[in-house]
Amino acid sequence: MRTIALVTQKGGSGKSTLAACLAVAAQEAGERVFVIDMDPLKSLVNWSKLRGESDVAVEAVPYQKLPQVLTALEKKGITLVVIDTPGTSSPATTAAMKSSDLCIIPARPNVFDLWASEVTRAAAKEAHREFVFVLNQCPPSNQSARVEQGSKALEAMGGLLTPLISARVDFQEAARHGLGVTELAPYGDAADEVRKLWSSLKRRIGKVKQATKKAA
Repeated sequence: MRTIALVTQKGGSGKSTLAACLAVAAQEAGERVFVIDMDPLKSLVNWSKLRGESDVAVEAVPYQKLPQVLTALEKKGITLVVIDTPGTSSPATTAAMKSSDLCIIPARPNVFDLWASEVTRAAAKEAHREFVFVLNQCPPSNQSARVEQGSKALEAMGGLLTPLISARVDFQEAARHGLGVTELAPYGDAADEVRKLWSSLKRRIGKVKQATKKAA
C-alpha cells in the first residue's frame, strides 16, 4: 500500500480539490483508493456525500487513530491512501506527514504560497518524509512569466511534479457535483493534466518505495 499526504501551511492552494481529482484518476487507473479527510472543514467528506458512490471511499479520521486505520486499510487490500490535511500547521498535519510515503505540497504561483511552501518543506524534512511540489491553479499563458518564476522556485526547493495544473472551471464544477475532472469532462484539458499528474506521482512514489527498501 502507498500513502500520500497533501500538505500545506496555507489555505486556498486547491489542496482538497486536487486530492479528490487525483483519487478518482488513480481509481480509474486500477488502484483501490481510500481517502482520509483530516481537515476540520471536511471538504472531502462533503464531496463524497455529493458523489453518492462507494468506488472512492472517504472517511474523516482523527490524527490519534491514523496509524491503526492505515494498518486496517492495508489488510483490506487498499493500494493507495490519499490524506487531505488542514491548511495550517497542526497535530493532524504532522501525523499525516509521518504516516505517508510521500508528501505532496500544492502551491499557487504567488509569493505568499511560495513562502508557505518553504515552511511546509521544512516540516516534511523535520518529519524525515520525502516531499514533492505541485504548482496548482496556474494562470493563463499571458501570465506565464509568473508561472515560470514559481516553477524555478519550487524546483530549487526540492522537486516539482509535472505537469503544472491550470486554473480551469472544470475543477470547480467537478467538486460541485462530487466528481473528479476525469469524470466530468474526460477529454478536457483539466482531465488530461490530472491523468498526467497521477502518472508522474505514481512514478515518484515507486522511486521512494524502492529507496526505502534498499535502505532497510
